Amino acid sequence: MRKRILQEFSGEMTVSQQFDYDLVIIGAGVGGHGAALHAVSCGLKTAIIEGGDMGGTCVNRGCIPSKALLAAAGRVREMRNEHHLKMLGISLGSVNYDRSAIAAHAGNTVNKLRGDLTNSMTRLGVDVIRGWAKIAGQQKVSITTPEGEKTITGKDIIISSGSVPFVPPGIELDGKTVFTSDDAIKLESVPDWVAIIGSGYIGLEFSDVYTALGSEVTIIEALDQLMPGFDRDIATLAERILIKPRDIETRSGVLAMKIIPGTPVQIHLADAKTKEIVEVLEVDACLVATGRVPDTKKLNVEAVGVTLNRGFIPIDDHLQVVADGQKVPHLWAIGDATGKMMLAHTAATQGIAAVENICGRPKTVDYQSIPAAAFTHPEISFVGMTEAQAKEQATGYTVAASKSYFKGNSKAIAEGEADGMCKVVYRTDTGEILGTHIIGLHASDLIQEAANAIAARQSVQYMAQLTHAHPTLSEVLDDAFKRAAFAH
Repeated sequence: MRKRILQEFSGEMTVSQQFDYDLVIIGAGVGGHGAALHAVSCGLKTAIIEGGDMGGTCVNRGCIPSKALLAAAGRVREMRNEHHLKMLGISLGSVNYDRSAIAAHAGNTVNKLRGDLTNSMTRLGVDVIRGWAKIAGQQKVSITTPEGEKTITGKDIIISSGSVPFVPPGIELDGKTVFTSDDAIKLESVPDWVAIIGSGYIGLEFSDVYTALGSEVTIIEALDQLMPGFDRDIATLAERILIKPRDIETRSGVLAMKIIPGTPVQIHLADAKTKEIVEVLEVDACLVATGRVPDTKKLNVEAVGVTLNRGFIPIDDHLQVVADGQKVPHLWAIGDATGKMMLAHTAATQGIAAVENICGRPKTVDYQSIPAAAFTHPEISFVGMTEAQAKEQATGYTVAASKSYFKGNSKAIAEGEADGMCKVVYRTDTGEILGTHIIGLHASDLIQEAANAIAARQSVQYMAQLTHAHPTLSEVLDDAFKRAAFAH
């Protein structure tokens, strides 16, 4: 077995051969994959263990297949929008689609990216071990493989076990008429009437897909307001753009206390405050989009004294696992299992940071500058704090917000896609940008400029003096920065 670099001391490298690997990674999702590639580039002998599909949730059941469905459904929506096409001088006959072909497009995209991910690791010398892993003690991992049990050792271990859909009590799944996003991405049918439980990212995106393909949708939200995680101004505009013009009805302030699969599906709705049943809704299908929970129950972290917190693995600012307030030597955790921000790109960033810390180069993750997006038509994106959050946290300074609109943007007008808004939240004393929220054409791409500005702790005054190409959608941000910079 080749020698491994363990640490640098007094300018000289010390080496050891007491472990099978320098680094063992549990979970080959986006986070584990990124950590493995970075570890190899740092000279660490690395193994990655995966019991399910290579690529984890993002590649197989989340980001990738859902975006493939959204892309296809979005084309159908555009080509069926006679008013928009007529405005551009275009007319079409009837527009039809092949459900199985759309589903195949999503499946083929997943297969390609899963293959690319696996090949990139094997090509660079990462040992890929197929099996279910759990912690077997300090620096030890036990793996259940098709061939039987085996134990390997690693100087350091990273847990990147991901998450699974959360299904509230009282909801029965059959995978056909009542299902989570794991099954929805297969698009095995396009029901006439679909109920969606939850109005977060997943619920919004699938309401976009289903309505584009001809379904009637009912969104059921337990809280009093739809889209509770979004800035209120953005949520209000999103409701006007994404919900009211479409074949969508909404119920807020009600709980799906009981859901019974079948034909039809029965949904027992209760008042969110009193828990009294107020209605029994009968629909053709029901998508349960109530969030995700960490997939950590079978990891046996208790073997090294770790107590899970609502299923999440406690970590410090450097991604090191914590037990009773103390760091667990050589054990790290990243991604959805930590509950910091349950996004694929957060996991990837954490993976790189964890490897840097393992290599003795201290690094933390700036969660404030990590953007998020819902890939609806049009898209929604944000980074940093909402206006309400910023005002709540403000101490010794005031917070303000500036808005700009896509209806004043030349590129958006030329595209005939002028619905949308950009909102920048900032400190009035220093001008520091605290958050940015966008709904509109290509919002998921536009948000990166604001994310980079927040990462650099830049001010609206600085950003307002940068040059943006004309005519481009990026001028929506430019306008918001300028309005903020010159408002005081």
